[in-house]
Amino acid sequence: MNLNYETILVAVDGSMEAKRALQKAIDLAKKDEAKLVISYIIDNRTTGTVEHYDRTFAQRANDYGTDLLEQYKSEAMEAGVTHVATELEYGSPKVKIPKDVASKYKIDLIVAGATGINAVERILIGSVSEHIARRAKCDVMIVRNDK
Repeated sequence: MNLNYETILVAVDGSMEAKRALQKAIDLAKKDEAKLVISYIIDNRTTGTVEHYDRTFAQRANDYGTDLLEQYKSEAMEAGVTHVATELEYGSPKVKIPKDVASKYKIDLIVAGATGINAVERILIGSVSEHIARRAKCDVMIVRNDK
C-alpha cells in the first residue's frame, strides 16, 4: 500500500492563507517526490461584472494570475520540487479545482488555505476550501493560518 502522494494540487489566490498552503504543498511534494500543480482560477462571475465597467479588468486579472503562478513555480523549483505545472483557468474556483483541474492532472491530494481573499463571498455562500473538501474525489488538506 502506497501512502505517498503522486500528484498534489495547490489552489492559490494571492492571499497569505494560500501562500501557507503553497509552502505545505511544496514540503509534501518534496517529501513524497510528487508532481506539484499550482492552480489559479479567475472567477469570471466577478470579472464579467467588473469588465462591463472596466474593459481592462479581465486582462489585469489574467496578468496577475500568470505572474503569481510563475513566481510560485520558481519558488517550488528552487525549493527542490522537480516537476511543477501551473494551471490558470476561468470559472468558479469551487467547481474548477475539485472537478476539472483535479481530474485533468489525476490529483490525489488538493491543498488549500482555510480562507482566501473574498471575505464577502465566504460569508454569503461559504468558503472555497469548504466546497473543495465536499466535492473532491481525492484527499483534501486545509491549511489553517498561524493564529
